[in-house]
Order: sequence, then structure tokens, then C-alpha cells
Amino acid sequence: MKNITLPILFSVVSAFYVHIATTNTATAATMPLQSITQDMEFLASDQLKGRKVFTPEIDKAAGYIASRFKQVGLKTFKTSYKQNFSIFSITPMLSKLSLNGVDIPDEKIAVATTARNFIWDKESEVNKHVIGENDDLSAALAKINLAGGEHLVVVHHKHEKLFNRYKKFFERGLTKLDDSNTGTLVLVLNNSSQIFKFDIESGSTVTNKKLTNVIGVLPGKTLPHEVVLFSAHYDHLGTKLTKEQTLDQDVIYNGADDNASGVTGILNLAQYYTRQNNNARTLIFAAFTAEEVGGYGSKYFSSHLPSENVIAMINLEMIGKESKFGEGRLWMTGIERSNLATIMNKALRGKTLPIEKDPYPEEQLFYRSDNATLARLGVPAHSFSTVQLKQDEHYHSVSDEFGTIKLSSLKQVLETIARATKPIVSGKATPTRVDTSKVTPDGKIY
Repeated sequence: MKNITLPILFSVVSAFYVHIATTNTATAATMPLQSITQDMEFLASDQLKGRKVFTPEIDKAAGYIASRFKQVGLKTFKTSYKQNFSIFSITPMLSKLSLNGVDIPDEKIAVATTARNFIWDKESEVNKHVIGENDDLSAALAKINLAGGEHLVVVHHKHEKLFNRYKKFFERGLTKLDDSNTGTLVLVLNNSSQIFKFDIESGSTVTNKKLTNVIGVLPGKTLPHEVVLFSAHYDHLGTKLTKEQTLDQDVIYNGADDNASGVTGILNLAQYYTRQNNNARTLIFAAFTAEEVGGYGSKYFSSHLPSENVIAMINLEMIGKESKFGEGRLWMTGIERSNLATIMNKALRGKTLPIEKDPYPEEQLFYRSDNATLARLGVPAHSFSTVQLKQDEHYHSVSDEFGTIKLSSLKQVLETIARATKPIVSGKATPTRVDTSKVTPDGKIY
């Protein structure tokens, strides 16, 4: 748990980075350990209280990132480094439900809806489903979610444990980038094998909340309309809620590896490329918000930039520790979905060991970070990481602090990325697009 006073830090950082930016002693693809350390220390410090969305502390983090983008010489994205937007939080409030003439208690009902209110009866145009004891509830709901629309689903009691998980999830409410109605799903835990009649009344509370991405641009010299995107999410989990908190108890999810390390990465890559000043393609450096709560930062960003202009997306996700392949060694998600890895590893020949494929394919990590949003649009968008997922005791824990970061490995990782992306940044290589027909789309309801 490390505190750094914010006003003093900004003044010191400003002078420090001006010095870094005007020094030409570093060799090609060399990252200064001092700036890496300084960025990591601040972004993982206690004063940011875990960088949770909708808190003053995440705004401090955004201010720091924007100031760093300005210091290294990036241009604003449109008129500002900060891309402000709103999301809508929709929480259902069920009034009543009867099935086949029998009133159903609240604990047997789960609702996910994007509607402000709805009234259903047997005359309503509602899709009806019965999930028997031998049916696959998860698969059925996934299919319904992709389709959208209005759905009443009767679920056999054999699936009660999974039903309760969905109920708990739905009770948190849904979050959307707009308040359009894309569907409603009502689950009823009941052993009825047929749906003869039903009456349902429900409403929702809708709240509007503000979020901010932080984006900097280094215009391309000869191919300015082609974009290489370097990204990382800067939000985390905030603080731990405890009923019996002691003065010496650590309650802050500092998120050093997740994902102060990734943000440190894009800050120092931005610094490196502005000093090189020879990029043919435009480079965009994006610190996305709200990854931990649904990836809304990258979703909003992708709706304000033509996806066909994005040549590649290098998304940095937890790169602060030694990977299972060794210090400074990277792996990437979805390696088979484009030839980006082939291009990058060709650039690394004779300089460093190659970037490896995702060692945890069963975790579906390709879909669990901001790259998935751009990949669904056809962009060769991949996440790069070093995390030893199944052995990392600090993942989503208050112990994920600056002291657990291996700075020498992080430095090597960034130098590897700088070397590996050189053919793409220079316009000499263009990765193949992702086949969108093979990428699972977002759900329409939840």
C-alpha cells in the first residue's frame, strides 16, 4: 500500500518526462525503467482507491493519463484527450407473475430486460420455452440472448442452482450504451411442462452514469488514415466492502498488474513512438474505462472510429509479471484468428524469443478483454499478457500491489512489443482481418 501525493506528483512528473522526451541516449526499442516505475507506482497507489468506475479516484487516474499523453507529445482525439460518454443502468422491478393460473413467488422469478416496463399475457407476442430436467439451460439462454426479443422461459427445478446464479446476476441490473429496448427475458423456476397462460407486469428503474476513455493520437506520416491501436483498460475493482474493518486491514484493490501494468505499457510505448517520430500509420493510444463491468469503454470508442481503418489492435492486459514462458515473454489471445502473430514474430527473429499462443484456451480469454469488441468488427484485435492465470494468487485480490510487479520483465515486454510491431507501424506489413462469422457476437439482452 503506497501513497503518493497527487499535486506534488504531477509537478515532479512533468519535469521528469520533459527531460526524458528531450534525451536521445536510448537505443532503438529501449524503454526507460524510470518512467515505467513512476507510472506503475502512481497508477497502483492507494490514493486511487482501486480506480473503480463512477468514483472521483478514477477521474484522478484519467487526469494522470491525459497529462502523460500531453507530455509525450500526442495529439488529442478530436478535441480532447478525454472521451466522455454515458451508459444506462437498467434494474428490473417485477410487480407480479402468474403461470397457468398460479401466482409465482419472487424467489422463483428472474428478469433481465432492456424495457422500461412491460405487460404480458397469453395474447402477447412472446416466445415461450420450457427447459426440462435433461435440457441444457446455459446453451438455451445463450441462444435466446443472441436472438433478442421477448422470451418467457420455464425452468425445471433440477436447474435450480444455475437458475439462482442467473437470478443473482440479473438482479444487479443491465448496463447499455443506449436506452433502446432490445429484449426481455423472464425465467420461472417451475416444473410445468407446458405454458397454457401467463400474466406478467414489470417495470424498471433507469439511471444515467458518466464514463471517460482517455485517448491520444500520433498522426501517421504517410498513411494517416490507417490506424494501429494500442490499448489497455485503466479501471479496476475499487475497495473491498467489509462489515468489520480494522485500521490496518487492506481493503484497496490496487490493480497493479490488472491493469496498471497495461496502462503503463501504452504510456511508455507512446513515449517511445513519439521519440522515434517515424510512424507511417497513425498510432492511437487508448486507456479504456469500464472493462471490468462489461467493456463499455471499448464499445463506445469502436462506434466512433471506422473499424475498417484499424489495421491492428494491440491490447495490453496484465503484463507486469513473469509469464510461464519466462521473464519478458508474452503470450497472445486468439493467435489463430489472424496472422498478426506471424508478422510480429518474424520481426523478432534473432532479437528475442517469439510471442506464444494463449496457454489457457479453456478460459476463453479472447472474449474477456477489450479486444473482443474490435474483433467482432473484423479488426485483427488481440490481447497480450504475461499473467500465469491459474497460479496468480493476487488476481482480483487486494494483494495485487506495486510490490508484486517485476519491473525488469515489464520493461522487456514493452521492448518486445516495440520491436514486434515495427513492420505494422511502418506500413510494411498488414495483418489479415478476423473472420467475423467465427466470432461470437454480443448478446442483445444481457
